[in-house]
Amino acid sequence: MNEKMNVDGRGSFPTRRQVIAAVGMAIGGVALGSSRSWAGAEEEISHTAEAIHQEPVFKASRKRVYEALTDAKQFDKVIQLSAAVKSGQAKAPNPPEISREAGGAFALFGGYIFGRQLELVPNERIVQAWRVGSWDPGIFSIARFELVEQGSGTKIVFDHTGFPKGDGEHLAQGWKMNYWEPMEKFLG
Repeated sequence: MNEKMNVDGRGSFPTRRQVIAAVGMAIGGVALGSSRSWAGAEEEISHTAEAIHQEPVFKASRKRVYEALTDAKQFDKVIQLSAAVKSGQAKAPNPPEISREAGGAFALFGGYIFGRQLELVPNERIVQAWRVGSWDPGIFSIARFELVEQGSGTKIVFDHTGFPKGDGEHLAQGWKMNYWEPMEKFLG
């Protein structure tokens, strides 16, 4: 018999084979339970969300680019060069308002674009909760501008996420025509 006695001679201990089998079943049960919870999490993740990634380069220092994006008077000059204003599509009766403090508000293109400054690292990074006035209330996207030195110029590694589905192409074009192209002219 394979029965083993414990130290005081009563009863038996499980065999090594029984212990290994029990541990294997326990691990298998944990693995099955966790695979079910992972499958649930997988169903909660959107794999169809749109995002914009652009990398415009400017013949200006990081400080100069940062200032153009965060100084209301300078950005007003950028707006005046934008396709939206030149075409008459956007009338900017109110000059831009741009807080230079994290948590502060900004309003651009006559208030059609507005949001909050989430992070401002001078000459390095700007992160904004950004929205278009025509979006449903409470919908904000995240616009992230990372300023990277590139020779004597600056590359903006730009990422825009969290905007309503179907707006990606329009917004990507808008960034080019209303931010990057007029900024290039302004920064000369």
